[in-house]
Amino acid sequence: MVYIPHQVSPMPRKPPIPRDRQRRDKLLAMVDSLPAASTAPYGRTHLLMRVRGKTFAYYLVNYHDDGRIALCAKAAPARQQALVATDPERYYVPPYLGPHGWVSMRLDLPRVDWDAVLTLLVEAWRLQAPRKLSENL
Repeated sequence: MVYIPHQVSPMPRKPPIPRDRQRRDKLLAMVDSLPAASTAPYGRTHLLMRVRGKTFAYYLVNYHDDGRIALCAKAAPARQQALVATDPERYYVPPYLGPHGWVSMRLDLPRVDWDAVLTLLVEAWRLQAPRKLSENL
């Protein structure tokens, strides 16, 4: 019998967090900063964001097999049209919710404008939050 000494391997490194998960976590931190906002699973891969029971946004992953990761947020119709016209690669009108004034912002592009994400979230939150609560933000 041949003895083979046990080799000690270096401490395993934590696997890197995928970029999409990092972006999701950053988005959730923004939602957590809004008063009375909450998140909940929606389907197998999506999340919904609510304020006092009213949905103001969704985090969508491959929604209806569109291959995109996006924030879909409540918006005034004029705001929706302006965003899509200004940057159609980043913003788009989502199926089903789009005709009701919602707009989607892609989070899977190489660069994400986090100030724009926060602005979109706050605007959507204000549209759905009770007046007294939205006055305090």
